Amino acid sequence: MRRLLGIAASVFIGFSAGAAAAGQPAPVQSVPGWEAVGRLNIGGRAMCTASLIAPDMVLTAAHCMYDIRNGRAVNPRSIKFEAGLNGRRSKASRKVVKAVIHPGYRHGRTSQFQTGTDIAVLRLDRPISGEVIRPLALAAAPERGERVDVMSYSRRHERSPRLQTACQVLVARQTSLITSCRVDLGASGSPVLQMRPGRAPRLVSVISSKARMGGKGVSLAAPLGHALQSLMRQAG
Repeated sequence: MRRLLGIAASVFIGFSAGAAAAGQPAPVQSVPGWEAVGRLNIGGRAMCTASLIAPDMVLTAAHCMYDIRNGRAVNPRSIKFEAGLNGRRSKASRKVVKAVIHPGYRHGRTSQFQTGTDIAVLRLDRPISGEVIRPLALAAAPERGERVDVMSYSRRHERSPRLQTACQVLVARQTSLITSCRVDLGASGSPVLQMRPGRAPRLVSVISSKARMGGKGVSLAAPLGHALQSLMRQAG
């Protein structure tokens, strides 16, 4: 495989804008139930993206649970999930009360092989009604060559998500996915989605970091695997 240079895609809130996310942007409103995707406000200082996967649980990247300044674990109760944030209003806002990180994740190891364990499940202080937001359905990781979409918040778009469509899965391994989507800082934890006409989107992976491969911008994503169900049980 060509050499990868990866950078964690979490970010301090309020950083100056960097490179714009590449890909083919599309209105998020074109995605049924897009409000299940939201911004994680981490102690008022940092942000990531997360997805509602159960009425009281969200899925994000494990490294979002660590302070990017000193590497220490973040107090889960300092985190707020703002579902469907668009402008100054969110569809629902909940505090986090518990975080369960993949047992194989070791913070601080910068390697593509770490990507496969870079997931965490957060439990909310109270459920979000299905009449307000329906959780995203989960599905198996895509195969190489398949098309996927990524919906993310970022330092350029802190208050409204951006949707990149028709990205290609360049590499599909048990430990990681590499897609042609180009994400910006803040996109850690963003859902990688499979879209089918007439069907609700399905969450198939989680963005871990942005990277470069063969001189081009790509994104590294964590397959969900069987570990996700275990994390959800522990979070519950």
